[in-house]
Amino acid sequence: MRPVKVTAAAVGAVLAAGAAGVAAGRFASDAALKAAPGRPLPTEPRLTVHGTGAGRVTLTRDLASLRPGTYGLAGDGTHAVVGAVLESAATTPDTVVRRLERVTHGSLEAGDKVWLTPNVHIGNPGAALGLDHADIDIPGELGALPAWFVPGYRDTWVIAVHGLGTTRELAMNVMRFLHGRRLPVLALAYRGDLGAPRPPDGLSHLGESEWRDLDAAIRYAVRYGARRVVLYGWSTGATMALRAAAHSSLRERVSGLVLDSPVLNWEATLRALAQARHTPDALLPLAVRAAQGRAGLHADHGGDLVEAGQPAVPTLIVHGPDDTVAPWVYSRRLAARHPDLIALHAVPDAPHGAMWNPDPERYEERLRRFLTPLM
Repeated sequence: MRPVKVTAAAVGAVLAAGAAGVAAGRFASDAALKAAPGRPLPTEPRLTVHGTGAGRVTLTRDLASLRPGTYGLAGDGTHAVVGAVLESAATTPDTVVRRLERVTHGSLEAGDKVWLTPNVHIGNPGAALGLDHADIDIPGELGALPAWFVPGYRDTWVIAVHGLGTTRELAMNVMRFLHGRRLPVLALAYRGDLGAPRPPDGLSHLGESEWRDLDAAIRYAVRYGARRVVLYGWSTGATMALRAAAHSSLRERVSGLVLDSPVLNWEATLRALAQARHTPDALLPLAVRAAQGRAGLHADHGGDLVEAGQPAVPTLIVHGPDDTVAPWVYSRRLAARHPDLIALHAVPDAPHGAMWNPDPERYEERLRRFLTPLM
């Protein structure tokens, strides 16, 4: 009987290990599939506020707090805007001082836990930017999709769609620039966002199903006067833009794409987010398979849009070699495959989805050059 007992014990151990592995895989995959809009991704470190005063804020010294440029500084119930690192300010080996541009909501107190976000503005285009806008509902397949519409005189519309870890407020970073070019702007909230329908399974599909909400926005724009549209997506919003440009019944109206930090390979992004949650390397394949099974992601090429042969319209990709969520190697490959259609611009020292923040003027100049022929 002893061999039988040993075999039964071994089988039980294997089953227990397998169940633990599946549970761990599901937990790791939650980093992407259940990422709440506006909450930081696990790649973004929490920083401590050590003090404020005289237009300055002292933060924990970290690679994140040393990033060049302008960022939102968010906490629970707090939002502020920080500018450049003040090299001349007195610091300790554990702190860094940045210019405090403004506190837009709440207050910053010593000991607060905060994180950097690319969302510099909060609220709506009227309150944050002084722009006339309309709050509209776009009919989508799951229900009404909230959106902001900022009018312009041209018949080319820009439809903006955010990605992981942000909300439609991210579009306000470039909204004043686009409005200055008289381009109508439609900033979309899609399934899973606050005020938008909840996906049936409660999960993000990394753009693989969400693109149909962007398709609904294209139909709305054309119905209300757009002759052409430029799809402008960040992160998984860029995935949505690529999918819509390829599969929309109105794809002939898409005249260009702007892709900021595009997620071009969902497997690589899932692995990166799982690693950021300190998932052991041995469990990373389980995390990817768990996400694939839960969200019904396509297994072909790991969701690699480079292999899918897209896009088919003029495209601007702005991406950073330091992006740890969406590896920029895929942007390089896509641009190399379509050098006649794609302009690729690298932005160093920038996290995922935040290519505007290090140098807004340079970013907007790239946008101007790209958009001018499409207007």
